[in-house]
Amino acid sequence: MPISAPGASRGFTPPHKCGFTLLELLVVLLIIGLFAGLVATITRPDERALLRLEAERLAQLLDLATVESRLTGRPVAWTADAARYQFWRWREDAGWIEAQDDALRARSLPPGMAISDLRIETMRPPGSMRLEFAPDGSLAYEFQMSLGAARYSVAASPLGEVRIHEPQ
Repeated sequence: MPISAPGASRGFTPPHKCGFTLLELLVVLLIIGLFAGLVATITRPDERALLRLEAERLAQLLDLATVESRLTGRPVAWTADAARYQFWRWREDAGWIEAQDDALRARSLPPGMAISDLRIETMRPPGSMRLEFAPDGSLAYEFQMSLGAARYSVAASPLGEVRIHEPQ
C-alpha cells in the first residue's frame, strides 16, 4: 500500500491551465463592444425623434396657453427666438409678466434645434416671433422647428386645434 503525504498528487500531471488566451479575451471584448454599441444606438433617439418630442411638447404648451387665456379671461403671449421660448401673462396692474414656476415657464431648446418661419393667418408678422392668445378668439398660426435635416411644423387651426406635421 503506497503511502503519500496529504495533498501530494500521484504521478505526473501537466500544469493546470490558468487564465484565458489572448484570442479568447479579444473575442469577449469584441462581443461586449458590439453589444454596447447596439444598446447605445437603440437608447439614443435620432434627430427626428428628438425633434418630434420637442414639437409635441411645444404644441401642448401652446394649447395650454390658449385654454388658460379662455379660462382666466386674460391674454397669454408666447415669444421665441431661434433657440428659446417663453410665455407671458397679462396683468392689468403690471402689463406683460413672464410666466414662471409652472408649466408655461421659459424653456431652452436642445443644442442645434431652432424655431423659425412664424406665420399668423398665413402672413409673416413684422419683428420678433410673438403670438398673443386672446380670451375671446382663436388664432391660426404655423411655424417650423428644425434639428439637422429633420423638420416639423407646429400649426393651429382657426378652431384652436394645435397639431404637428412634417412640412411639405
